[in-house]
Amino acid sequence: MDAITLRNRLLVAATMWKEATGEPLPRMPSGDPAQQLEAFELKLVDTLCERATPQTAAEAADRTWDLVHDRPDDDPVKRRVIECHEALARLRRDAR
Repeated sequence: MDAITLRNRLLVAATMWKEATGEPLPRMPSGDPAQQLEAFELKLVDTLCERATPQTAAEAADRTWDLVHDRPDDDPVKRRVIECHEALARLRRDAR
């Protein structure tokens, strides 16, 4: 992954984290920047999905999709987002 793509993805994920949680960015273990970013994005998706309520499920789905909409289907973060969307759909359906 080139440096510009890495920087842009980090900016999107960091902004989304701050808006959604109001918490400081989590510390990542040292290592390869692309792997660090992927781990952070996965944590972000998990956090958004775990905190969703039936009332906020659609917003969580939109936010997570914004993170991965242009990625290939085999991207690990996109796969996690798809799993999250399935859980959010069940959450909304079960609340009815």
